[in-house]
Amino acid sequence: MAFTEDNPAQDFSAQRARLVEEVDALYAETRAETGLPRMSPGVRAAMGKVERHRLVPPGEAARAYRNHPLPIGGGQTISQPYIVALSTDLLNLQPGDKVLDVGTGSGYQAAVLAEIADKVYSIEIIESLGKEAAGRLKDLGYGNIEVKIGDGYQGWPEKAPFDAIVVTAAAPEVPPALVEQLKAGGRMVIPVGADGGTQTLKLIAKRPDGTLEQRNILAVRFVPLVPGKR
Repeated sequence: MAFTEDNPAQDFSAQRARLVEEVDALYAETRAETGLPRMSPGVRAAMGKVERHRLVPPGEAARAYRNHPLPIGGGQTISQPYIVALSTDLLNLQPGDKVLDVGTGSGYQAAVLAEIADKVYSIEIIESLGKEAAGRLKDLGYGNIEVKIGDGYQGWPEKAPFDAIVVTAAAPEVPPALVEQLKAGGRMVIPVGADGGTQTLKLIAKRPDGTLEQRNILAVRFVPLVPGKR
């Protein structure tokens, strides 16, 4: 039965379960690069619960549980589920954590984070996308997500420091403001590289003395992180 706007209650649980198994299989295939042979139980549960079909434009809902990015308007995409799961796992989130999500997009990454962390602060520079995502996340009952329209390069200093930061668009280099807002002992996952060029998903850990430990995880392709006007 195909998804239609007249049938919003269609049950996608079987498709979601298949997606979780497909993502877990990719973990096994990429374990040499990532160091993660399988999804953690917490991330697996989150991926199995978040209703991705309700966080994409209606015309894309029938494809929501395919393991690839989808267009969401404004030249932006919803990230591949495998990358969303992997980024979340690399953060090693704990239940009481406060997380900064840079690049709200559809709200999918924020929703997965919110299933594990205590509070998620999400920034989106494209106002229409941010407002749509905030409305959808509210309708889905995510009261622990706060969405702000703003420049992701500048982070959210009023809510810092963060236990973890995830960036869902590629920057040519790691924004200094995000490093500053990461708590000592915290982790950041960010794609770094030129638009249309080679990009690398990086895991950055902030040591207790404030110095950084960086590790390259995977070659990736993301839309660019758009800077705001200053």
